[in-house]
Amino acid sequence: MRQDRQDARISLETTAQFTRGAPWRLSLPHDLPDDLLIWTTKGQAVASLNGCRRGIGAHCAMVVPAGTLFSLDLGRTGGGLVLSLSPDLAEEAQWPDRPRLLQLREVQAQAEITAALDAVQKEARSDQPFRMDACRAHVTLLSVSLRRRIAEQPDGEKPSGAQRLVNAFCALVGKHHGEGLALTDYARMLGVTPTHLTRSCKECGGVTAGDLLAQYSLYGARDLIETTATPLQDIAGQLGFGSAAYFSRFVQNQTGQSPSDLRRAARARGMAAR
Repeated sequence: MRQDRQDARISLETTAQFTRGAPWRLSLPHDLPDDLLIWTTKGQAVASLNGCRRGIGAHCAMVVPAGTLFSLDLGRTGGGLVLSLSPDLAEEAQWPDRPRLLQLREVQAQAEITAALDAVQKEARSDQPFRMDACRAHVTLLSVSLRRRIAEQPDGEKPSGAQRLVNAFCALVGKHHGEGLALTDYARMLGVTPTHLTRSCKECGGVTAGDLLAQYSLYGARDLIETTATPLQDIAGQLGFGSAAYFSRFVQNQTGQSPSDLRRAARARGMAAR
């Protein structure tokens, strides 16, 4: 009998469970090794995919392929569900391979997404034999539903030059993060001036290129500080900071707390690795 691969992962969590009580896990730009579907169920939010920002409401399907730079600010009232798939399962289900924001207004479309997610959750929590096979089947049906909705979308306008530049910038940030590159290095690789890159990021995402770099670095810093016992000096080196002192100043300036304070607070919340 075929056994499930050890790297096969399917999980469905509420946004509160996904962030583990730390909203920055969604609100700061970052990328992940798994494919995600974020299904908003209430409130208003601000979503960003590859540096391009847009306001969304309830019943929005946010498709985030593995390695895509994204963020989602749910505010005080927003919430939803997060489906995570390992890349092999996403490929098996023919999951959409481009970032998408699908604001679904038809009741039937909303019901299809909700029913598929409910079915995945039910099987994932069950102790029935072949539950992973059932999860795979429901994920494939969900993929079909999403691809149908994508096919129904009008082609719309082609991405502007600024959008293409920002998308390329975000791809480079994910690829070269940790190498200690400055904004001027990214601009040179893209063949533009830092001023032009900054203007494009501001136009598409509401933040400057420098701010986006800082926020991406802050996500990586907080993730390692709050969920591991890695020495702070080693974290600074992994993230491309020149020194532990510079790293500490960066975290203090961004959050108002020192790395040590963040780690102690995370341990108090039960987040850090034991």
